[in-house]
Amino acid sequence: MIFGLGNYGVSLAASLIEAGNEVIGIDKDPLRVDLVKDQITFAVTLDSTNEAAVRTLPCKEVDAAIVAIGENEGAAILTTAILKKNGVKRIISRSISPLHQMVLEAMGIEEIVHPEQESADRLSKMLHLKWVLNNFEVDDRFSIIEVQLGPQFVGKTIQEADFRRNHQLNIITIIREQTRRNILGGNRVVRESIGVVTPDMRLQAGDILVVFGSNAAISTFCECNVEG
Repeated sequence: MIFGLGNYGVSLAASLIEAGNEVIGIDKDPLRVDLVKDQITFAVTLDSTNEAAVRTLPCKEVDAAIVAIGENEGAAILTTAILKKNGVKRIISRSISPLHQMVLEAMGIEEIVHPEQESADRLSKMLHLKWVLNNFEVDDRFSIIEVQLGPQFVGKTIQEADFRRNHQLNIITIIREQTRRNILGGNRVVRESIGVVTPDMRLQAGDILVVFGSNAAISTFCECNVEG
């Protein structure tokens, strides 16, 4: 369930649906609900600060409830408190400000997201490191990144490229375009992980590498990748 169908909530819902999940979207604004009702599993016009109304939702059955409300800290905090009181097993809350963060932490919320800050940090790294498509910082020294495969690696096997020895990077998986048949019988192209890599897997043009390593090694590899 996603509470708050603003830009962030709608984008998140679309990504979850695309990944094959079922999504219930909730917002008190009927216009927002009407805009997404045909794009997600179920959309509800409901005031999430009303505990009685929230109790009508399948709170205990969902895998997670995400409080994506971004324009009203009070509503976001109250919604989170109601969900916690009603036994939702996993609550992910959006933090709007440092004070909001402190309140969520005091409530015992362990999963707190900062979409604006995180998006800015990712964009900064993507602009700094050419060919990086996405990134996730493990800590201040190590990251996991998605990077477009450079032309000098096309046609080589994982063993031949030897990323661990040559670049001090571990290949977690490869994201590759695959053709899938949809329910109407047509074909669609999707990007999917090929799973665990093996030494004999051959790299293809258009591959996206998901790699883990130190930030210094990643920076050096990206420069090499561009030069190739």
